[in-house]
Amino acid sequence: KNGCIRLGEKARGSHRAAYPSLSALFTEASILGFGSFAVKAQWTEDCRKSTYPPSGPTVFRAVIRYRGPVPWYTINLDLPPYKRWHELMVDKAPMPGLLGNFPGPFEEEMKGIAAVTDIPLGEIISFNIFYELFTICTSIVAEDKKGHLIHGRNMDFGVFLGWNINNDTWVITEQLKPLTVNLDFRRNNKTVFKASSFAGYVGMLTGFKPGLFSLTLNERFSINGGYLGVLEWILGKKDAMWIGFLTRTVLENSTSYEEAKNLLTKTKILAPAYFILGGNQSGEGCVITRDRKESLDVYELDAKQGRWYVVQTNYDRWKHPFFLDDRRTPAKMCLNRTTQENISFETMYDVLSTKPVLNKLTVFTTLIDVTKGQFETYLRDCPDPCIGW
Repeated sequence: KNGCIRLGEKARGSHRAAYPSLSALFTEASILGFGSFAVKAQWTEDCRKSTYPPSGPTVFRAVIRYRGPVPWYTINLDLPPYKRWHELMVDKAPMPGLLGNFPGPFEEEMKGIAAVTDIPLGEIISFNIFYELFTICTSIVAEDKKGHLIHGRNMDFGVFLGWNINNDTWVITEQLKPLTVNLDFRRNNKTVFKASSFAGYVGMLTGFKPGLFSLTLNERFSINGGYLGVLEWILGKKDAMWIGFLTRTVLENSTSYEEAKNLLTKTKILAPAYFILGGNQSGEGCVITRDRKESLDVYELDAKQGRWYVVQTNYDRWKHPFFLDDRRTPAKMCLNRTTQENISFETMYDVLSTKPVLNKLTVFTTLIDVTKGQFETYLRDCPDPCIGW
């Protein structure tokens, strides 16, 4: 579209219609001019109420915050890795490259996706390492007065990957919305785990194992960050796991909250991260703050001490968030106003619908109830006035 500022172009340069390739998007991360949000200080609004169940779009642009439901697909783990994603990718192709020694079945799965979509394998792989570079998210685990746990997350993605000045949106954020899918991973005709992801991405950032635990992943910004881990991997040091592959492995193989926590705490990873983990009984909820080689902090629910929720954005809990990106404060404010007595799917969705927790980068919102087996994902819109992140 006209007005789409592309990576590799200056803000006053050509506005050609074509969008950049995945490889260009994930290898160039330049901060370009992107409309009125470039320097505007962040602001918040009153905590939203009665936004669930979501509906719309409506004729009132100011209240549109819901793009639509997310479709479900089955991934059959009994099939060879090369074939597991064929049905989904045939449906979603065409989609909007770093070939190497990936672990386990992941490389074969990516080769299968590339074969079905006619997209170069290098671009599929670039798409599958995007967590290490450009994700910004909000995750919450909360416990009600009865000891019941609710897990919610906003998936925000695409910062600095091109701003469309015609409609004030992030280019990649909008391109990812039609690629968002719910996945039911099955073995022997039984659900192993469920997840929300993007078509073509074989790792997992948001998922749950029914009856056992829920898991979301947030990026952690650090000097010793993902770029260093990726560089080490390219140069042949392969003793650490890609983040999305670790979460996929945990969801697929772990059989308890404690086992999942142990793996997420101790496994070497390529990029710093926050793992937000919820269980199936009172007190089973935590934020694991990870460096690439070790765990720095495990912050757990403790309802007896008044800690009935944990909130994680993209900053260490013991540090102040960047003043232009403080989603933590409004999220906590709205949770406190909600109160432990009233926390539920409905009120969790309200919190995640309040600006700037909801922002221009938000692709989808997911709500998870492990014990009830509920897993709901909704595509989001953030009507103006809305901060860019």
